[in-house]
Amino acid sequence: MGFEMFIAGRYLRSRRRENFISLISLISITGVALGVIALDCSLSMMNGFETEIRQRIVETTAHISVYTYAGEGFVDWRSLAKRVQEVPEVIGVAPGIYAKSVIGSSQANEGVYVKGIIPEEEAKVSRLPENIVAGQLSLEDPNDSLPGIVIGRELASTLGVKINDEVVLASLKQKKLSITIQPKYKRFRVTGIFETGFNEYDATLVYIAMPVAQDLFKLEGLVTDLQVKVTDVYRSREIAGRIEEHIGQPYYAVDWSERHKNLFSWMTLEKYGMALILGLIVVVAAFGIVSTLVMLVLQKRQEIAILKSMGATQQQVMRIFVIQGTLLGIVGTVTGTCIGFLACWLQKEFHLVSIPSEIYFINTLPIDMRFHEFVLIAVSSVLISFLATLYPSRRASRLFPSDILRHG
Repeated sequence: MGFEMFIAGRYLRSRRRENFISLISLISITGVALGVIALDCSLSMMNGFETEIRQRIVETTAHISVYTYAGEGFVDWRSLAKRVQEVPEVIGVAPGIYAKSVIGSSQANEGVYVKGIIPEEEAKVSRLPENIVAGQLSLEDPNDSLPGIVIGRELASTLGVKINDEVVLASLKQKKLSITIQPKYKRFRVTGIFETGFNEYDATLVYIAMPVAQDLFKLEGLVTDLQVKVTDVYRSREIAGRIEEHIGQPYYAVDWSERHKNLFSWMTLEKYGMALILGLIVVVAAFGIVSTLVMLVLQKRQEIAILKSMGATQQQVMRIFVIQGTLLGIVGTVTGTCIGFLACWLQKEFHLVSIPSEIYFINTLPIDMRFHEFVLIAVSSVLISFLATLYPSRRASRLFPSDILRHG
C-alpha cells in the first residue's frame, strides 16, 4: 500500500498547471465539511430540544401513574401507596384526580385538564411548588369563601386573569344518561400561577384541592390514579413493570414516555428526516470528488501508461485513485467534525445563539452532543467518499498503455 499511497500523495500536491484540479479538490473538501457540520449541529440541536422537553415533562408530572382496570378509581389509596412504596427505586407516591373540564372568566372560556391534588403529597412527586411564579400553592381560601385554584401562565393570559381573580369550572360528568345535560359549576379564586415552560401544560392544566375535585366530578371519595416518582426517569418503564407485578390486578402502571409516546415518536421521525435531507449535502459533495478524479485521470493518462508499462497492475492503479479520493473525504470529514464539535461546544457553554422564549419556552438554542452520532456521521461521510471513488478509479485502471502512448 506504500507505493499507492506515495503516488496518491504526489497527485494531490498542487502544481501550476493543475491549479484547476486543486481548486475542484478544495471545493469537494469544503462540501464534505459543510455537510458534516450541518449534520452534527442539526442533530445536536434536535437532541437539545428533545432533552429540554423531556426534562420539563418529568419535572411537571409524575414519572409513573398507577390506574385501576375496575371502576373509576380507588378509595383506600394510602394502603395501595404503601405497597407501591415497597418497590425498589420508588421515592415518592401521591394521589391524584385527573379530569377534563371547562374553565371560564369574564373574558374567555377554555377547555382544560383539572388535577385534584393534596399539595403536601404532590410536592413528593413533582416540582409544582418550585414552578409557582406568582401567588402561592394555596388551594384553600383563607376567608373560606371560595376554594383556590392554581393555573398555568399561558392559560392565565388567555383568560385575562391574575392573582385573586375569580374563575368558574364546569363539569359535564353525569351519573346517568339523560337527554339534557346539566353541568355542575363551581367558582374558584386564583391563588397561584405556575410556569413549566412547556406550553401543553401551561395552557391547559389547572390544580384544585382533592376534596373539591371529588365533589365537582362526583367521585365520592375516589382518586383516579396514584402518581409515582422514581430514582431514574430513564428506567421508569422497567420500574412500572415491577410495580404491576408487585401490586397485581386490577392495577396497571404507565410511565411518562408511554403517556407522551406520540410526541417523542414525532420528534424522532423529524430528527432523522432532517438528518437524511442534510446528508444529501455530503452526497452532492461526493460528486465533486468524482469530478476531481475524472479530470485527474484524463490529465494523468500518460503517467498511468508509464506506471502500467513498468509493471503496475490494474488493482494498484485503482487503489491510487481510491486512496486519493478517500483522502479528500477524510480531510473534509475531519475538518467538518472538528468545526461542528467546536460550534456546538461554544453554543452549549456560552449561549451565543438566542431564540424568542415566548415561542420556544427557552431563550437560547439548546445543544445535546452525543458521541455516537458524531462517530456515525463521520464514518458515513468517509464511506460515501470512498464509494464515490470507485467508478473513476475503475476507469483509470482499465486504460491500455499502448493506446495512450500511441495517441498521446
